[in-house]
Amino acid sequence: MDLRTLRYFVAVAEELHFGRAAARLHMSQPPLSRAIKQLETDLGATLLHRSPAGITLTPAGDALLEQARLMLNLAEQTKARVAAADGPGVLGVGLLGEGDDVAATRLADAFRRRHPAVEVRVRETDLTDPTCGLRAGLVDVAVTRAPFETAGLSVHELRADPVGVVLRTDDPLAEHTELALAELRERRWFQFPAGTDPLWQSYWNGGEPREGPVVRAVHECRQAVLWSGTIGLTPLGNRHPAELAVVPLTGMEPSRVVVAWNGNDPGPLVRSFVQLAVAAYRDVG
Repeated sequence: MDLRTLRYFVAVAEELHFGRAAARLHMSQPPLSRAIKQLETDLGATLLHRSPAGITLTPAGDALLEQARLMLNLAEQTKARVAAADGPGVLGVGLLGEGDDVAATRLADAFRRRHPAVEVRVRETDLTDPTCGLRAGLVDVAVTRAPFETAGLSVHELRADPVGVVLRTDDPLAEHTELALAELRERRWFQFPAGTDPLWQSYWNGGEPREGPVVRAVHECRQAVLWSGTIGLTPLGNRHPAELAVVPLTGMEPSRVVVAWNGNDPGPLVRSFVQLAVAAYRDVG
C-alpha cells in the first residue's frame, strides 16, 4: 500500500464514481479500477460496494478514508518540511478578482499553517484572463472559474455556483423570481475585450453573440448595469450594491470554481496547494 494508491482510493471515495475519479487523477478508468481491487486484496477487506445504482463505502472503506487522508496530509507536511529545510520556497498564486470568497480565505489560512516558510506571491487578475496569469507563466497555480481553453493545463473543479442575471432594481425584469435566456435576447450585455478567451466570453454571454459596453473587472460590470441599464450574468453567491438585483437564470450551466496548474505533474508545493484547495472548498461548500 503506497501513497499513490491511497490517493487513488481517496479520489474514488470522495467522488463515489470511478469515471469522475479517473478524470480528477488524469488517468484512464481501467488502471484505477485495478489499483483499487489490488488495494482491497492487499488489505483483505472490501472497501466499496459496487452496484448499478452507484458506489458506496463499506465500514472498512470509511475507516481507510479517514486514515488515508491523515497519511496523505502527513506526507505532504513531511515534504514541505524537507523543502523548507532546503530553503524557503516561493509559490505564485493567481486569483480572479471578483470579491470575497469564504473558501478562498480558508484555503489561505490552511496553506499558511502548512507552509509557514513559503513566500506566496498573489496575482489578482481581472475578467479578461480567466487563467489568472497561469498560461503566461506568471503564476504556478490559479483559483478561478471555468470554462476556458485548457490545452496544456490541469484543472480540478472545486465548486459549482448557479448563476443569475444582474440588473437594476428598477428594471421590470427585477420583479421576476426567475428568468430564461430567451427573455433576455433583446437586451444589451456587458462584453469582454477582443482577444478574451472565446469559451469564457461565450459562457458569460449565455452562448450567443451580444452587444454592449466593454468591461474588464467586476466593478466595471456593476457600473455598466447601474449607469447604462446593461445586464449580464453573475454567480448567485456574489454580493452586489443595494441598487442591483440578481434574478436566478434557468437553463444555464453553473459557473464552476476550479483550481488549475500547468502540466500533469505539479511540484510538491502546487500539489499541496491543490489538496488544500479541495479540502477548503469541500468543507465550506
